[in-house]
Amino acid sequence: MRDHPHFTAYLALICVCFFWGTTYLGIRIALDSFSPAVLVCLRNLISGAITLSVAAMIGAHLPRGRDLWITAGYGLMVIGVGNGTLAVAEQWIPTGLASLFVTTSPFWFVGIDALLPGGERLHGPTIRGLLLGFAGVLLLVAPAAWTALTQHTFATGGAVVLAFLILQVSGASWALGSLLQRNRRSRAHPFVLGGVQQLSTGLALLLPSVFQFPSAHWTARGLGAIVYLAIFGGIVGYSCYALAMSRLPLAIVSIYTYINPVVAVFLGWWVYREPFGLREAGAMAIIFAGVAMVRRATSIAVQKPGAASATESR
Repeated sequence: MRDHPHFTAYLALICVCFFWGTTYLGIRIALDSFSPAVLVCLRNLISGAITLSVAAMIGAHLPRGRDLWITAGYGLMVIGVGNGTLAVAEQWIPTGLASLFVTTSPFWFVGIDALLPGGERLHGPTIRGLLLGFAGVLLLVAPAAWTALTQHTFATGGAVVLAFLILQVSGASWALGSLLQRNRRSRAHPFVLGGVQQLSTGLALLLPSVFQFPSAHWTARGLGAIVYLAIFGGIVGYSCYALAMSRLPLAIVSIYTYINPVVAVFLGWWVYREPFGLREAGAMAIIFAGVAMVRRATSIAVQKPGAASATESR
């Protein structure tokens, strides 16, 4: 097996499937000690600083001037909004449910791509996949929405609806930032671009986080969760993702989209005994089927060149 020409790439993909799935639990643990702003700030400051320090030591090209500012801006769109909204949502809903809502991000990708100049237009198979995925989401959200409307309470239904909505904002921002980044050419390696995006996110949240530092609980458990997120969610996870993307077909790499929620659901149940019943399992299967249909429909389109970004890192 080790003699396989793509052994390292497949090993990297396994790491992506596992580590990015564990980040949902890592965020949940860190939230016991820190606010979402402090969590996202510290996590990305650590991972971004380490990544760029290593890049500088090995002599990698670092973006400068306008390229630097644009890359940083995309980082706020994809990592800042993505990590930030996920941390906020996990204050209200189980980690497994949050991971399922995040799984709908590819739907935003194809939808926004169709609206951009030169983007791939929506076709019948893609639309059918979107509708199927929407049916799965509806199965998850509709009961909570009905409860919120009839009982007028946030805790039993409104929290799920609000978390779903802000994670759709996350998905839209992730998709737009990814597409804009994809259409740009940069001399910097995707790993370096990811470091810039992570560091820019941490710096942007530093000011609001400073005022929340005194109220944070600086426990070993909370700090350990943040360090884990920075190293395994950011540095290791993204490095493995960039390696897998560079050596394996996109159709194979995309399997992490299906495995991450499974890992998140299992860990949420194991550590916090988060509920996961037949309705959630059925909705997961429907959403996965919709994502698979969309990916299959879009795989026949001509792939546009461009650097990968850290957009899907959680």
